Amino acid sequence: MARFLSVFATTGMVVVLGYQLYDIARGPYGMSIGAAAFQLGLFGLAQFLPLFLLTPLAGLAADRFDRRRVGALAMGLDMGVALTLAFTTYFGLLSLPLLFVLAACHGTARVFMGPALSAIAPNIVPAPLMPRAIAISSIAWQMGSVAGPAIAGLLFAVLPAAPYITSGVLLACSALAILSVRRLPPPAENRKMAPLQQIIGGFSFVSRDRFLLGCISLDLFAVLLGGATALLPVYARDILMVNGQPVGANGLGIMRAAPGAGAALVAFLLSRRPIEREVGTKMLLAVVLFGAATIGFGLSRNFALSLLMLALLDGADMISVFIRNTLVQLHTPDAMRGRVSSISGLAISASNELGEMQSGLAAALLGATGAVVFGGVGAIVVTGVWAIWFPELRRARTFAAAYRQP
Repeated sequence: MARFLSVFATTGMVVVLGYQLYDIARGPYGMSIGAAAFQLGLFGLAQFLPLFLLTPLAGLAADRFDRRRVGALAMGLDMGVALTLAFTTYFGLLSLPLLFVLAACHGTARVFMGPALSAIAPNIVPAPLMPRAIAISSIAWQMGSVAGPAIAGLLFAVLPAAPYITSGVLLACSALAILSVRRLPPPAENRKMAPLQQIIGGFSFVSRDRFLLGCISLDLFAVLLGGATALLPVYARDILMVNGQPVGANGLGIMRAAPGAGAALVAFLLSRRPIEREVGTKMLLAVVLFGAATIGFGLSRNFALSLLMLALLDGADMISVFIRNTLVQLHTPDAMRGRVSSISGLAISASNELGEMQSGLAAALLGATGAVVFGGVGAIVVTGVWAIWFPELRRARTFAAAYRQP
């Protein structure tokens, strides 16, 4: 429930925030399409910088303190961001500098929330059930990703401040849900180590384990290039048409929900019949399909076809995420899970937020279509290179766990 509510709240909040930023840049600030698209790239960078700077502290917090409380405090910070946006939107006080500051605060909340929530699952689920548990958690994530943007777009059309008020309430409920989990004291060995020693130990563990390094870095570089979703406001306002009119904010909400719908369907199938054999090869092929669907979306000018490509794009990514998350969780000792999850989260966030920066810059140089197609081709190329550089990924046959709960 905490996963579903927090994702519902934050994805809805961010999609409206991105649309408002682009609309303000194009309207009151009078920017061109290319310049406003570049602002979307800077928006992604503003969210990423706190993640880059605070990831070591976030992993340390998840391994040194009760993970429930770390997650709940992060949700409280994000709730403050949502309510501030509600107030400033309602009274017409929004500006580009304020939006960038609030984006950075949102990034700060996310960097602490992610490792804490990810590291909890292996503490309360037996290792043999982890693949199914991760699939169910992914369903909650994707259901939130589907409902959040779609409902936020509809609420925004009725009252611009409404999506942010809704997000604030849902984040409060999410914090209460995570605090209802039984108390999770940190591993005893972590309380005996110096904080700096723990931080260094986490990075050293990942850098020495080529399997983990390959899993984490594949997502970083492949998704960084394939960041089509960053340019959805451009497609909604200036490219995709229905009956001669731009699809607008409502269309943007539907487009942001389409990837989640595809991923949720795949996650449901995986919860019923988890992948169990040739997991490494299937993970690599899923990333190739992700790149191909990205190219298809970039070239499409039909709204229905674009929605199909977005659903296929995230459906393929869901397979990759399911396999990678299961492998990472089961190949990491509990005392390290917070720090490894924070490093994995940094890679995911870098691929998303820096991907938005890359997409915005590429759009300014190549146009929105050129940027999306370039990213899809890049994701396919990166997958081929990683299959050669990290043969450990291709050789992963099953989810055999190296570290199990006592």
